[in-house]
Amino acid sequence: MYSVMERGSAWTIEEGYGFAEDLEVTEEGGCLAGANPATVSETAVRRGMKQLGSLGSGNHFCEVQKVEHIYDQEAAAALGIERVGQVVVTIHCGSRGFGHQIAEDYVKLAEAKQKDFGFNLVDRQLSCLPLQSEEGKAYLSAMACGANFAWANRQLLMHGVRQSFASVFGRKARAREVPLVYDVCHNIAKMEEYEINGQAQRVCVHRKGATRAFPAGHPELPEKYRQVGQPVLIPGDMGRYSFVLVGAQGSMEQSFGSCCHGAGRRQSRTTAKKSMSSKDLLNQLDARGVTVRVHSKNLLTEEAPQAYKDAQQVVNVVHNAGLAKLVARLKPVIVVKG
Repeated sequence: MYSVMERGSAWTIEEGYGFAEDLEVTEEGGCLAGANPATVSETAVRRGMKQLGSLGSGNHFCEVQKVEHIYDQEAAAALGIERVGQVVVTIHCGSRGFGHQIAEDYVKLAEAKQKDFGFNLVDRQLSCLPLQSEEGKAYLSAMACGANFAWANRQLLMHGVRQSFASVFGRKARAREVPLVYDVCHNIAKMEEYEINGQAQRVCVHRKGATRAFPAGHPELPEKYRQVGQPVLIPGDMGRYSFVLVGAQGSMEQSFGSCCHGAGRRQSRTTAKKSMSSKDLLNQLDARGVTVRVHSKNLLTEEAPQAYKDAQQVVNVVHNAGLAKLVARLKPVIVVKG
């Protein structure tokens, strides 16, 4: 567990759960610097040990999808998306209870320290720590442990996907046959450099419900994507579609190299659960050609398609605003939820 916190995806590769080329197309190479397990509570460690390699519930998912439409043939080819009808798999999950516990621990610490730092906040969710304080530095270190756990977790799940496909088709799993397009963070704070008022400045970019969207030519991109931009993955809902985009220059000028992480909800989970039964939802999805496997059917209606905004409209705004460019639309075929 401590190796996972410190080394992220690299640990999983060394243990045989993936291939070296996976790290080349993972943000930060699957390991955020500065992770120190000493800043993480034993409670968080215990929770993480039980959940490493698991998907989780809520809006987390593993979807087998097919390419429904290609908007940009050149960019799609660079990402390995070759044709309409091609099968792809999208995995959305994070650091599970491990990351949640880290957040809880440091929110409590921040609450206790508000007066010491001269803050007077009305909502505990706004609790904060100065970056240069000892407590702030400890949080960034613990958060890096959480990010590394999340990368390792997704790498393990991807290994399971590869093994499943290999089993079905009766062959050994190879990276080139089920290649990783990109693994990108969401809900993370990172130190990055931007031009602000004509001067280069290093700032802390907090992406909450957002992902990185660096444009073509950015030095932090892998060579294979340097000409087209960073892959940007925007899930929609399990009944309609999700999208693949690439970062555009507008993101550097308007949103600190960032783009939305999803379409966003239009109904609360409580409202969605009241809107229809799980049986009706399963029938609705089946009529659309979508097969669902879920741990608890009672929670399924929280993620009903009608609970979310239309992702097509959202990505059109993103594209037209110049934050990212549309590459492909993906249609769900099989949905697995924890």
